Amino acid sequence: MISVDHQLFAQAQAGDAQALDTLLRQVKPDIHRYARSHCHRSSVVEDVVQEALIIVYRRVGEVRSAPALAAWMFRVVTRLCMLPALGLMRGVEAWRDLEDSPRFARLPQDDLRMDLARALESLPEGHRQAVLLRDVEQLTLAEMAGRLGLTVEATKSRLHRARALVREYLQPTAADGGRSA
Repeated sequence: MISVDHQLFAQAQAGDAQALDTLLRQVKPDIHRYARSHCHRSSVVEDVVQEALIIVYRRVGEVRSAPALAAWMFRVVTRLCMLPALGLMRGVEAWRDLEDSPRFARLPQDDLRMDLARALESLPEGHRQAVLLRDVEQLTLAEMAGRLGLTVEATKSRLHRARALVREYLQPTAADGGRSA
């Protein structure tokens, strides 16, 4: 469990660069340990740690309190670990080319990454696999079909449906102006 000094946390939230640096150094081992235990692929642990530290750095001011920091931070790490698609996260700029590019261009990079992570998490397992196999591992449709145990036509259909679901998830709704949390 992470124990963060309340005064250090308050100084970091207030923009004290030295306090923020100290805070990041203190939480890094815990982030690393948590990522190591929750990421399915050990090859992404260091990338997840870096991404999590960047998000903590940029958004520490939005955290309610020092005790809430640990829970928030672990949710961030969990979401990042659920994406063996860190390559997809790095390529998030490609999502800015969608028809909604004005909306996506206004979103902070971290918010767009988290929205994309949530969109992928929301997919049924088979659909998520299709997107990850094609867009992250860059397999051909025939290779994907072999891995998924489907015909090439069924694989194309699943990939098309998965991408449509991601686009639908990322579309703003009339009620909330978007899904950004």
